Amino acid sequence: MINYGFTKDVNVSFEGAVEAVTEALKKEGFGILTRIDVAEKFKEKLGIDFAKYVILGACHPPSAHKVIVIEQNIGLMLPCNVIVYEKEGKTVVSIIRPTVAMQMIDNKALTEIAEEIEAKLKNAFDSVG
Repeated sequence: MINYGFTKDVNVSFEGAVEAVTEALKKEGFGILTRIDVAEKFKEKLGIDFAKYVILGACHPPSAHKVIVIEQNIGLMLPCNVIVYEKEGKTVVSIIRPTVAMQMIDNKALTEIAEEIEAKLKNAFDSVG
């Protein structure tokens, strides 16, 4: 496991993993604000082919509201990124660990919310398989 995210190979197709992680996040109260198809953008902007790779910007609205009220510039750290990609014939899912991301911000109130969000993200991560 990388120290700034939860990462694992999953036994589903790329498309299946994107769908599964989206549904798992939804069950934990998250919505997907953004979906960046990296392979599509690399083809469009650079003219190169790239493996399937998508970045999902997940948001838990009640928590986002709380942290923005506490510290307006926290938007620089939002949303919580989730990635799904193919590597060596396998599908990989990786989810950010907000507690690690918040270490650079010295604010105890944010740390507590990051712990709550990380638990929800971990639940979603664990249910994708």
